[in-house]
Amino acid sequence: MWSQVCSQSTGGFTSHSAVTSKNAALQILPCTVSQLLSASQVDKGAFAIGDLELNQVSVVGVVRECSPLATSVRYSVDDMTGPPLNVKQWVNTEDGAIVAVASPGTYVKVTGNPRNIRGQRYLMAMNIRCIEDLNEITSHMLEVVQAHMQLSGKVYDVNMNTVASWSGSSGSGHPKGVLKNGLSSIQGQVLYEIRKSSDRDVGISYIDLKTQLHHLRVADIR
Repeated sequence: MWSQVCSQSTGGFTSHSAVTSKNAALQILPCTVSQLLSASQVDKGAFAIGDLELNQVSVVGVVRECSPLATSVRYSVDDMTGPPLNVKQWVNTEDGAIVAVASPGTYVKVTGNPRNIRGQRYLMAMNIRCIEDLNEITSHMLEVVQAHMQLSGKVYDVNMNTVASWSGSSGSGHPKGVLKNGLSSIQGQVLYEIRKSSDRDVGISYIDLKTQLHHLRVADIR
């Protein structure tokens, strides 16, 4: 019935308050576990980050625990930004199909809807996919930064700390030191080195990244 492998769906998010049309273009909101656990609860058990009511989100992390049950699989997913997130995926056992399960230690991308179940926050997974290219972990964090920067009109680093304000922009309409894609110049350098190694099976190691970007501080690279 169960197999130790992995196997998505479209979705979106709706406005809890007033959300501009540029936000509507983001169909699945990339998040960190910490953001989901700290999101405010609004009407009917929904959650919101700022004025944005969350519908469907994606997180990337490593499976710490896995508990296959008769009608569902429960996971504990950790992205090291906070306590592990409870993830629940319903399974259809009527057709007798083998259910794919991600084993502990596996990096996964989970897409689903945040819910409150008996006082605990869960991500009700619509899809859980194993990550084969570890560069996707870094890519997800960059997507988190850019998505939340678009929503708030502020610039963040990968730890979601504000590093600049749109009000301090240059004549190009972007903050000083920020590229047109919304990344800071340092983030752009890191992304460039990662993309250069995208054709490798294992990507680029952190040690190689530090070597290539020796002029940057370790804290900036992280």
